[in-house]
Amino acid sequence: MSCDRQGTPPPRIPDVMTIDDLAAYLQVSKSSLYKLAQDGKVPGQKVGRHWRFLRTTIDAWLATGSPGASAIDQQVEQ
Repeated sequence: MSCDRQGTPPPRIPDVMTIDDLAAYLQVSKSSLYKLAQDGKVPGQKVGRHWRFLRTTIDAWLATGSPGASAIDQQVEQ
């Protein structure tokens, strides 16, 4: 794990992410992420009323260039 210029390590990314965690990880707004998740464009699972996302699944989804991953790019550009 690399450190920043002040020597502090980056925050640990949890294996199971909340919508807040994933929004920070992907650098998109929570509202955009909610819409993408509800439309099935981001691989996630609803647990009760809350969304959960597996980091390994998100990383694989981004690496494969899945159709939903381009939706993230479009949201970032807006």
